[in-house]
Amino acid sequence: MPCLLLLLGAGLTLTAAAARAHPLVWITATSELLYVDDGSLTGVRHAWAFDDMFSAYAVQGLKGKTKGAYTREELGSLAQTNVESLKEYAYFTFARADGKKERFQEPVDYFLDYKDTVLTLHFTLPLKQPVKSKQLVLEVFDRSFFIDFQMAKDNPVKLVGAPAGCQMKLERPRDGSASAQKLNEQTFVTGSNFGMMFANKITVDCP
Repeated sequence: MPCLLLLLGAGLTLTAAAARAHPLVWITATSELLYVDDGSLTGVRHAWAFDDMFSAYAVQGLKGKTKGAYTREELGSLAQTNVESLKEYAYFTFARADGKKERFQEPVDYFLDYKDTVLTLHFTLPLKQPVKSKQLVLEVFDRSFFIDFQMAKDNPVKLVGAPAGCQMKLERPRDGSASAQKLNEQTFVTGSNFGMMFANKITVDCP
């Protein structure tokens, strides 16, 4: 069954020049930061819409009752495969609360939908422990830059149940492909955190 892990593994076999020039998957993302009544952040809910090419690859060979359409149930096994493959990459989601690194549990409430030839993965990442902080920084990116994450143009981030007075700011990365082409091959191969250059950074400041 096609999955992100297989694609990332395949990417490692590409020449450095080819990988440097282009990511392998493009994702348009939206994120919701989930708070409870006492002002604690409990987790993050993501929706990742894959590019047309990966969407077509992922559903290749998948049988549905209606041609060219798939129900959530028909996509269930594929959703599980993809979510399980993300664990090795820390779900491409990194959080710090008042400067302290926070960790996530395994995803819950995950599913795929397929609409207008676009496959979208939905999942919730619960924090290992709810956290209250003056400042939360959440970054979404792929360290290797085989996946290019772009936050959606409209309503990319929502604060759900956040305390009154919390302010959110989104910093989008520079044009990743253009910047990547300027780096030499050695930098790309040895830089384990190359993708940090293209991180989407969400900062929430609360009173």
